[in-house]
Amino acid sequence: MNRMGAGQETLAGMDIVEVAARTVVLASADAGLRQRLRRSLTGLRWQVREATGGAEAMAQLEASRPEALLVDSWLPDLEVGEFAGQVRTMYPSMEMLRVDGGVDGGARSPRRNELLHALREAQEAPLNDTAAWKAAPITLPRNTGRAPSVVKSFDQEAARRALSVLLGREESTHAESAASHALPDEVMLPELVGASAPMRELARLIRLVAPRSTTVLIEGETGSGKEVVAQALHRLSERASKPFTVLNCAAIPEALLEAELFGHARGAFTGAVQSRTGRIEAAHGGTLFLDEIGEMPLALQAKMLRFLECGELQRVGDNDVVRVDVRVIAATHQPLQQRSEERTFRLDLYHRLAVFPIEVPALRERMEDLDLLAEHFLEKMGQKLPRKRLSAEASAKLHLHHWPGNVRELMHVLERGAILSGDRMEIGAEEIRYRRTAREQD
Repeated sequence: MNRMGAGQETLAGMDIVEVAARTVVLASADAGLRQRLRRSLTGLRWQVREATGGAEAMAQLEASRPEALLVDSWLPDLEVGEFAGQVRTMYPSMEMLRVDGGVDGGARSPRRNELLHALREAQEAPLNDTAAWKAAPITLPRNTGRAPSVVKSFDQEAARRALSVLLGREESTHAESAASHALPDEVMLPELVGASAPMRELARLIRLVAPRSTTVLIEGETGSGKEVVAQALHRLSERASKPFTVLNCAAIPEALLEAELFGHARGAFTGAVQSRTGRIEAAHGGTLFLDEIGEMPLALQAKMLRFLECGELQRVGDNDVVRVDVRVIAATHQPLQQRSEERTFRLDLYHRLAVFPIEVPALRERMEDLDLLAEHFLEKMGQKLPRKRLSAEASAKLHLHHWPGNVRELMHVLERGAILSGDRMEIGAEEIRYRRTAREQD
């Protein structure tokens, strides 16, 4: 192996890159497993950085440029296989191992045996078995151990590929441990309530596109939860710590929408007594969510298209150009493709927004999720008022409804039912009413 100095080495025939020798990232939602691995690796003179999920692990990889990554068989926020593929692409020169000890080729750390030993020890020793941590240290081969060193940079491509090795294709030696992480809702997100096939597919698409800065167009009926999807995309992105700015294009008068979106200079129009930053600038570094984008006037659509193309904007009444780094997520309940063909919405803007389209299913398309959604809303209402439950007759009545207002309508029906039930802790079928006139719908 060629040596270029502390922290530099050639891995698996790859180009020489600077890595943080003896630094390892642990990606697992299991706090006990992380504790056992940390204690074992620390005893072997490794610097350990922990992550409870895939998004946090990616941040740790970028910040520390580690020599190795250990990943669990399940992560709470990202699908493990997709996470592994992304890391493989970004970090090809980094060692990746599964927590069950599986290896499937790729880059190889000169201290792989230490990592495998730590994994075996963490899997075999109970968390409260202190004697297991007093075992004699391993005798290392000569010239394999080096003091930790802080490294300045790491080839980004070298850092992203290493992750998929870790989720390898070999059989697990601890099937019980892997099975314990195979939760029924392992592909779901906290924001999404439901376990139906349409919701699992929705969660998969969110996880695929969230880490990127790709423009997303969320389509779906009114009340189906489009803003919830946008919030999930922002939370799982690298921009999660930055602003999430929302603008409902249908809620602002056309005459004021341009100034609201792009900002304005002092004196730009009557009443503009001072300059104001628009929603786009306010979202700098983060995410701009444009709800009901189909309501944006045609004249403003041209200006929006220019911003999406070049990332530059001009405030109303100002000649200065401002460059802004913003990810745009748009939502609509309208058939924008059809409207663009009818020339009531710009075709070029539609194509620029729909780089990655996501369709949110209507409630009637996932009725198997209705009971979970009802329990979710009743639980939320129970945080401020006594927790109520649905009678069997009330639940059956909910399943007979067509739900034109989708999830939002369900939430309102349950809130109305909770009020109508008075002091009773159970909501009966007679309290399930779909019209504001309080007449039951047959």
